Amino acid sequence: MAFEAVSLLSLVGALVLILISCEIFTNGIEWLGCRLGLAESATGSILAAVGTALPETMVPIIAIFFGSEAKGEEIGEGAILGAPFMLGTLAMFIGGIAVLLAYRRGKRTSDRLDLDTVHVLRDLKYFMLAYTLALIAGLWSMQSAVDLRGGNYMLAVVLLGAYVMYVRRTLGDETVIEESSCPTLHLTRVTGISTTGKSGLTLISVQVIGSLVGIIVGAKIFVDGVEDISVEIGVPAMILAFLVAPIATELPEKFNSFIWYWRSKDVLALGNITGAMVFQSSIPVSIGLLFTSWELAPINIASILIALAASAWIYYCVKIKGHVSYRTMIASGSLYVSYIILLFVFGHP
Repeated sequence: MAFEAVSLLSLVGALVLILISCEIFTNGIEWLGCRLGLAESATGSILAAVGTALPETMVPIIAIFFGSEAKGEEIGEGAILGAPFMLGTLAMFIGGIAVLLAYRRGKRTSDRLDLDTVHVLRDLKYFMLAYTLALIAGLWSMQSAVDLRGGNYMLAVVLLGAYVMYVRRTLGDETVIEESSCPTLHLTRVTGISTTGKSGLTLISVQVIGSLVGIIVGAKIFVDGVEDISVEIGVPAMILAFLVAPIATELPEKFNSFIWYWRSKDVLALGNITGAMVFQSSIPVSIGLLFTSWELAPINIASILIALAASAWIYYCVKIKGHVSYRTMIASGSLYVSYIILLFVFGHP
């Protein structure tokens, strides 16, 4: 009981640290994007997404290279696949709830997102392309007639090249963030230093880096605490890797986006999620293709298919219906519950 109480306290402390750090991070990243002359789409999909994707990216890397021989690859592959799945389902669900609550409390004027549709469609297309390649590699690993490891290496190169192309195209977006739309930088409130000039850029960078460190440290403490409790209650390694670790490490994206949805900054909010989806389906998947056998169980294949279905639903709503409402996002997130049932029924070793 004492062990569980300490673990629970560490979870609460880590959660508080992540929440505070995310508020500081979103404030700083808006100013950084403004000072660098970036569009909201680039700020959300690259700066915010990549920055907050670092904690969950480290989990599979540590598992693959430093984990046990028996479980390292299993945990690594589970964490790699778990992150995009969480972003495409649970993160969308939480975003829908944020929009609904903000709308009902008068913080928003509409229950629909105000989006840069070109940017959203681009993010989702890149994600679906990258994750389809991960699916193809997983499907051909299920046959033993031909050794296709060389194909995995080729797909990894394609994914890395596609992400570079995605970054270049996103950085080319032209609608920059206006300084007047950014709330006062938190460090400016504390120090009185203006955000203009070199000193201002330094102040912004210090806030972003410091808050990012807080997010990573908080996520690491949270993961360790969840793992300790999971071991105590006997959760299987694959379920731990796929569900528990990504939930903890995806908290930054969810909290950052929640804050932006609440403030009606939908391009930043959704871009933070979809940009992280593109990153997670490109960089970590490439690592998995290069350094693991990428022999995916049917339950893992199902997770990829569900993530692709959730993304295709959002894509359809933007492309054909012309809008995304909180109902759209909650519907996408409902697929998360169906997969949990599948995982616990069919996912045990």
